[in-house]
Amino acid sequence: MTSTAALLALASCGGGGGAVATANSASVERASDYPVMLGESFTIGATKYSPEDVALYDDVGIAGIYGSELNGKTTANGEAFSGSSISAAHKTLPMPSYVEITALDTGRTILVRINDRGPMTNDRLIDLSEGAARQLGIVDKGTTGVRVRRVNPPENEKSALRAGQAATLRMDTPESLLKVLRDKLAKQAKPIIAVAPPENPAPVVPVTKEVAKPTKPVIAAKKEDAKPPAVADKTKTEVKPKTATRGSYVVQLAAFASRPNADALAKKLNASVAPSGDGKLFRVRFGPFANEKEAQAALADAKKKGYPQARLLRE
Repeated sequence: MTSTAALLALASCGGGGGAVATANSASVERASDYPVMLGESFTIGATKYSPEDVALYDDVGIAGIYGSELNGKTTANGEAFSGSSISAAHKTLPMPSYVEITALDTGRTILVRINDRGPMTNDRLIDLSEGAARQLGIVDKGTTGVRVRRVNPPENEKSALRAGQAATLRMDTPESLLKVLRDKLAKQAKPIIAVAPPENPAPVVPVTKEVAKPTKPVIAAKKEDAKPPAVADKTKTEVKPKTATRGSYVVQLAAFASRPNADALAKKLNASVAPSGDGKLFRVRFGPFANEKEAQAALADAKKKGYPQARLLRE
């Protein structure tokens, strides 16, 4: 592998933690499966990724889409990117390599060629070209849960993908296996959701302290007047808990580094967009809900509609 390839593997397209793409080059060669490239290790946030040739790679995670605005730019292995091709970006698999990608909501499975590094964010496993997302049936979803399994397809299918064409659809994954894969995805740690919970303790602690302190002086100061203090205590204990619980639950469907992508999904689902505290992420949410029961119902509905990565958060 040349030093140029190593640099390409770490370059960023600058569009919200998406796949790698650099300025177009006049020397971009026609797609080929040789040489196979890996590249140097790199770090995203506090997580280090080391590209590796894993023949039996099989994992589940979140898939995103990187758009046709990168058409003509150079992928991490030196090819010209085409949004209509059936290709993808992965953080560690060799370039090129071939994987079967299964949408966990429908079981639809397609063959995809990996020729780029990315996504440059910890919350997604893989980014698909628009052509691959369209064939998989997720182009309008923004992000979705997928299985990524490395395979060695016949040469005629490899040739079709190198030429920017689609290979034959695979058999749909049976529901029994999809359930296992969805459960596996649900158990994974979600770094992107870990950003929100630190806000949780803030409203709870002050309310507890405020209710406790006024109660003592009121009772001690007005022992002579038994009736008035009793009325005052009821008023305070009724008002404070309502303030603490109202609108404290939200259902988060996805999070994007790109505001336009978040707005598009929110508009489609009649949801709202909430920027993270550092302004680097845009979270698509339902709510707020007045209680956990309502929020749980909304969460179940979101998962039925094809968003297995949806999570319940308390603010």
